[in-house]
Amino acid sequence: MPDPSADAKTSAARNVYVFGITSLLNDTASEMAYWVLPAFLVSLGAGPAQLGLIEGLAESVASFAKLFSGYLADRFDRRKPLVVAGYFVANGVKPVLAVVSAWWQILLIRFTDRLAKGVRGAPRDVMVAESVPKERLGSAYGLIQSMDSAGAIAGPLVALAMLARFGIRGVFLAAAVPGALCALVALYGIRETRNPHFSQKTREMGHPAENSVVTPAKKSANEPKASLGALPSSFYLVLAAVTLFSLGNSSDMFLVMRAQNAGIRVMLAPVLGLVFNITYTLGSWPAGWFSDQFSRRGLSRKWIAAAGYLIFAAVYFVFGRAPSTLAIWIGMAVYGLYYALTEPVLKALVVETVGQEIRGRALGVYAFATSVATLAASLITGLLWKHYGAGVPFYFSAGLATISAVLLVARRPGLGDGQSG
Repeated sequence: MPDPSADAKTSAARNVYVFGITSLLNDTASEMAYWVLPAFLVSLGAGPAQLGLIEGLAESVASFAKLFSGYLADRFDRRKPLVVAGYFVANGVKPVLAVVSAWWQILLIRFTDRLAKGVRGAPRDVMVAESVPKERLGSAYGLIQSMDSAGAIAGPLVALAMLARFGIRGVFLAAAVPGALCALVALYGIRETRNPHFSQKTREMGHPAENSVVTPAKKSANEPKASLGALPSSFYLVLAAVTLFSLGNSSDMFLVMRAQNAGIRVMLAPVLGLVFNITYTLGSWPAGWFSDQFSRRGLSRKWIAAAGYLIFAAVYFVFGRAPSTLAIWIGMAVYGLYYALTEPVLKALVVETVGQEIRGRALGVYAFATSVATLAASLITGLLWKHYGAGVPFYFSAGLATISAVLLVARRPGLGDGQSG
């Protein structure tokens, strides 16, 4: 007789790979447009201030969407519709960039794109957490992040190949192809995971959930205990350090603009994205796996994230000085390590710091706080650049990153410091 638990594990593994494929396709579409956007804005008569406003407002709406979607993820039995809708809307508006004629129209498109991303973010991350055992969280998030950044390698390469012949607007139109594939894979490939509380009630009524993946969590004495209305103090300690860091983590478009300011040609902007994403892709899964090993040995993932913050500080200091174009290229390559050491690791840290019944809310609050801080960061960077020169905002960000790394490591030991169930 077939083993039901083995089938559940196979379905769970499939979910992680499908999320990886959707991330690959979605980021291919996004990065085709993202790295040429600053040059496109300049062609429309906009500058650093408008870029800061566009990225800041776009991320602010995404932050509220993430908070709300995290709340829904804990209370809805089905999360797949939120995820699929997010992919469909985001990839439907990107090609519209090809027909805009003013910078404020780009603001509206980025606003819609980020709103859709915010809606799908927390439900997707909760579904990932429900698809794998707790001791493999870092590896799962790391694999998806690696696929995401692999798409970010393909995107700039396609854009670079198309720019000379089809121009920036042609690149925007071509982004519709991987975007449409992403939406279709999400629709037909993702297997629904069920909220454990809804699934328990269903089983008690004698109606097992169909066409869904349920990975029961193993309770332990170390697992955080919290009600739906309470997040543990250990979560807020992590949140404080991450939020402070995010106040200096402005849009990466400022790095592209600074590179152009330092003498790197506009046509090479997609190559900057390629260099950055190669190290990001190669580092994400190993960083997630390594954080799982830390957790299994009673150590905390926070040390890996703190190392990422220090790398960020070093890169931003180099961009502030901008001693040569070679230094900019090297800095951009090293910058990918910062993302690899923080993105998947911090998600895993947040998930294991809270109980499974409030994962969605924790991920939503985490994303909300960091996005609001990122809104402020983009606005602050734009203003500092305008009034004090190009170097000052990068020194400011480097300083905040260093302080945040110290706070993250020095926070009070407690739940989430490598204690897994």
